[in-house]
Amino acid sequence: MKNLIPQRLGTALVLALSIGSALSQTTIDDAWVRATVPQQKATGMFAHITSTQGGRLVAAASPVAAVVEIHEMAMDGNVMRMRALAAGLELPAGKTVKLKPGGYHVMLMDLKAQVKAGDTVPVTLVVEDKDGKRETLEVKATARALGAAAPSGGHKH
Repeated sequence: MKNLIPQRLGTALVLALSIGSALSQTTIDDAWVRATVPQQKATGMFAHITSTQGGRLVAAASPVAAVVEIHEMAMDGNVMRMRALAAGLELPAGKTVKLKPGGYHVMLMDLKAQVKAGDTVPVTLVVEDKDGKRETLEVKATARALGAAAPSGGHKH
């Protein structure tokens, strides 16, 4: 009987870990935010998001901003317009969706302080699958200087 307890605990731990990794359906690569100048009240977070099962990015939050929204910049005739995606951003199964300047991005507004190059900005993303189950992802985005190019590494969260 004594030998069964550690064996059962080991089996339970392995099962719990495998369930946890099975629930992690979405990966975030190359997450970064654009650094700001003093008094600037908004910035964007950019990344590559891949959902193995597909879903929708439905919410975002960060302690550095009072308001965080999922946005799209797109041409409307000859004018570039930015708008919040009220229904979220579609994440097709197995395909990488790029959040990038001039396209889809996470908008951080009413910043509480300046975001300086090199800062780490925590951002929480919520992805909902087709069955309505939600997955919460904690992202640590590095602030890059204004005008800096997107990172080239494969840093995952």
